[in-house]
Parts: sequence; structure tokens; C-alpha cells
Amino acid sequence: MIELQNLCKTYPSANGGVEALRDISLTIEDGEIFGIIGLSGAGKSTLVRCINLLERPTSGAVVIDGQDITKLPTPELLKMRRTISMIFQGFNLLEQRSVLRNVTFPLEIAGVKRAPAREKAMELLKVVGLEEKAESFPAQLSGGQKQRVAIARALASDPRYLLCHEMKVIDQICDRVAVIDHSRIAEMGRVSDVFTSPQSDIARELILPQDRSALETSGGKKIRLIFDGMQSKEPVISRMTLECQTPVNIMFADTKDFDGIVYGHMIIELPTDENQAAKVMTWLKNSPVKWKEEV
Repeated sequence: MIELQNLCKTYPSANGGVEALRDISLTIEDGEIFGIIGLSGAGKSTLVRCINLLERPTSGAVVIDGQDITKLPTPELLKMRRTISMIFQGFNLLEQRSVLRNVTFPLEIAGVKRAPAREKAMELLKVVGLEEKAESFPAQLSGGQKQRVAIARALASDPRYLLCHEMKVIDQICDRVAVIDHSRIAEMGRVSDVFTSPQSDIARELILPQDRSALETSGGKKIRLIFDGMQSKEPVISRMTLECQTPVNIMFADTKDFDGIVYGHMIIELPTDENQAAKVMTWLKNSPVKWKEEV
């Protein structure tokens, strides 16, 4: 389990300190996939780098499996870091080493002999579909291939925890997510809850459409349909129009498939005719579809 307790990070500057993290506290349970999202400059990268002390927090504690690693002497910290692998945003591959030798690098540091290290590295390259690139160098790879090499390298030491600078490397939805804004946690909760019903201003900015010009019409009332995995496979609009005998206008739609479960939003415009609009509202109130009026 990873616990961050009142974590703060301030960088010195000529005009005073720059506060990158302010009183961050959260707990990540064993086996949990936890996401950190926010706008550029919110403090996401600094927070991730503080978890394994690549960045030293100014104050607060980083507790891993019950041990505050900020208090560990360097030899013990280095040993602890072997259980926490990281996939960097820029991948940080060693340009003078082949793909195979990049993956064996953490094994070499751990004292694994050459033959078993190469064998394990090849197994991991097969997992990420790059065994044929084993003798290539990073400069010969595409961005996606570099990312897969970084994943293989991160997994080489059988880490207990895996930190990722980019959520794209994770093939499945997170269990929970923290939304970071101006160095603080603005909102935290289950992904489905935060994604479908964002409570903070920053979460709404990240998740909901910000260009409202397409929604500004002289038409009828706007309704936001919320797909949280429960009704995402249902033909909602088709059923609504057929059963109400009333057309609706789709103004905006954004859905994402996470491991076969669809999450997202759709904004529809009701007819200006009051009777037709009332039919749709009655249908929505009696259906299992989640929805909210747009203002």
C-alpha cells in the first residue's frame, strides 16, 4: 500500500518559492490502479516522482508498505526502489544500448547473471511484441515502440508497484482517480463517478465540452445523457425517438471504451414544441438512463 501524507513540494526561485504540491494526502491500495489527472502544470509529474523520491518532497511522508521511505538511508532507499518501477513520459531509454540491453539494464544492476537476464528480457520483449527489435537501437524505433520497450524494462525487475507518467500505457480503466488543480487535490473518487458526475470546476473542464458555441442555439432545452457502463450498449436515442415519436437533436457526444465498458456523455436538444419536449422528459424520468439538464 502507498500512502502520501500531507505531501508538499516547493521549488526555490528568485521571486520566492514555487509551490508544486500543497498538502497532498491519498492512499493507493494493493492491486489498485490509481490515476492522476489534471491540466499541464498542475503538479502531476512532480507528485508521481515524489512517490519513489526521484523528487524529494519539502515536507510530508511517503509511506510504502508501512515504511516512511523519506527517512531511509540511501542504501535502503535504493533497495526499496527496486520494488517500484517507473515508465517515464519521455521513456528515458539508453541510446547507446540495444533494445535488449535496455531491458536487461535493471537486471544487471540487481546482480542477475547475463544469461538469465537476457532470457527474461527476451520473454518481456515477446510480451510487448518487439522480440524482432531486440538488437535495434532506440533511434531506430517509433514512439510507440519506444514506449513498449520502456514497459518491458519497467517490468524486468518484477516490481511490486508500477508508476506511469502516461495513462496511455495502461490498457484498462483505473479503479480510482485524483484530479489535481493548482498543486492540490480538487476531487478524488471512483473513475465512473468522477467521469460521469464531475464535482470540481477543474474536473468539469477536463471532462465536459468547453466549446459551448455548438450548444448555443435558439432551440429547446438541452439534456446531458450520462453513460456510465450500465446503459452504454443500449440504443437509447433510437428507443427515445421511436417510443416518443419525437425527434431530438444530438449537439455533442464523447464516449470512451475502457476494457469493454463505455463511459461518456451526449448532449441532446429537445424540440421547441412543449408537448413533444414533455414526452421526452417523461420518457427520461421513467427510464434507467442517467441524465441532467444543461444550463
